[in-house]
Amino acid sequence: MYKYILKRLLMMIPIILGVSFVIFFMTYITPGDPAIMTLGEGAPPEAIEALREEMGLNDPFLVRYVTYVVNMVQGDLGNSFMTRRGVVDEIMDRFPTTLMLAFYGTVLSVLIGIPLGIISATKQYSIFDNAATAAGLLGVSIPNFWLGLMLIILFSINLGWLPPSGIATPSAWILPVITLGTGSAAMVMRITRSSMLEVIRQDYIRTARAKGQKESVIIWKHALRNALIPVVTAVGLDFGFLLGGAVLTESIYAVPGLGRFMVDSIRTRDFPIIQGGVLFLAIVFSLVNLLVDILYAYIDPRIKSQYK
Repeated sequence: MYKYILKRLLMMIPIILGVSFVIFFMTYITPGDPAIMTLGEGAPPEAIEALREEMGLNDPFLVRYVTYVVNMVQGDLGNSFMTRRGVVDEIMDRFPTTLMLAFYGTVLSVLIGIPLGIISATKQYSIFDNAATAAGLLGVSIPNFWLGLMLIILFSINLGWLPPSGIATPSAWILPVITLGTGSAAMVMRITRSSMLEVIRQDYIRTARAKGQKESVIIWKHALRNALIPVVTAVGLDFGFLLGGAVLTESIYAVPGLGRFMVDSIRTRDFPIIQGGVLFLAIVFSLVNLLVDILYAYIDPRIKSQYK
């Protein structure tokens, strides 16, 4: 197991380098001058040129990229062009909010998606199954930004039940979490249903029924555990996607998270923040995938035996 974890951690190195090169190249070819954005268009040309030299914008692309990688290995992602603070400090100040939002959204998707998927599979082709399948298709199809705006109009403007922005109170988390988690819940429901339908048709399930085992025990103890591997994969990947997908949700609800901060940084051409934020999310996504693979061993003993 430890050799497997070490191998996966080493595999992250080329992934991180690839992500860093792509995002560095994308910011390099992006139109706009950060020096002008910082000082304003009316600033003297001498001041703009001096600031460009200070930011390192006059160096060739390869020189800038190699310097960035060397500093990245040392844990230095540079300083923000706008705030002059370290990129790592800026990310760490905002990432906990994004992490909590993605975590609550994932919990909501699991609490809704897994039970609905199990019931749909055990009552296949029933009215409930058809309704849940239609709701799942609708949840996957609705864009998060449209759903967020509709929820604000309904529950904040028309009914006045919930605040439309911020996270100052516990109730302020409700709309962002629902916006972020509904689409994921639909996906988890569909995968759970498909996996459960495959498992409950296996011979050992029929044997358990023939022995007189209770149906609830068969479903929740025998079938569900064997059907969880694709579900865990989907939930783990979905959590990583929610970390990146929180960008629009945070912007709609004015949540002071990493996603909204990166959007603001794109507008101001704050390249170090953009590069550091994308790189940081790529590392977190890779670690989440590693955690999912480790969970496989505890869910299915057959997988654990392969590591020995």
